[in-house]
Amino acid sequence: MADTQDREVLTWQGFGDATRQIAQNIVDSGWMPELVVAVARGGLLPAGALSYALGLKAIGTMNVEFYTDIEETLPEPVLIPPLMDVSALSGKRVLVVDDVADSGKTLELVMRLIRERGIPSGQEGERVAVSEAKCACIYVKSRSIITPDYVLKHTDKWINFPWSTLPPVTAEGLGH
Repeated sequence: MADTQDREVLTWQGFGDATRQIAQNIVDSGWMPELVVAVARGGLLPAGALSYALGLKAIGTMNVEFYTDIEETLPEPVLIPPLMDVSALSGKRVLVVDDVADSGKTLELVMRLIRERGIPSGQEGERVAVSEAKCACIYVKSRSIITPDYVLKHTDKWINFPWSTLPPVTAEGLGH
């Protein structure tokens, strides 16, 4: 693992504090979402924590593939199945959540799809319109092409998130 001095390190406690602060910022803004959409995978835990902090039970996931390794990406982010069920979302206020707006390409793709065309319904070519969409991230980097509506911290360091720092657990052992 690289020296932590060249990295932003988020602890589990820091994660809990960060999501509570973002939730407070959302409430203080006067805008309240009716649905939280996680950008998987990095946005899953922040979205879940924010949905609890905001008292929202309606949560969905948009699966996007972009990063393939540390600092390695596909040419552009792509939506991958399964698509979330959006049968009851028409006219809703949606909060899109990711862990970080690094290049911003993933978040920009999701926000553009939702704002311009709605959320994919899973039926061929069908989309459900939303009334308004905003986005939240724990971190944003200066190179990001999108600025989240709600963000806790700006950094240009690589981020060690508590859920993705260790390698996957394998049949051979705990992935030390």
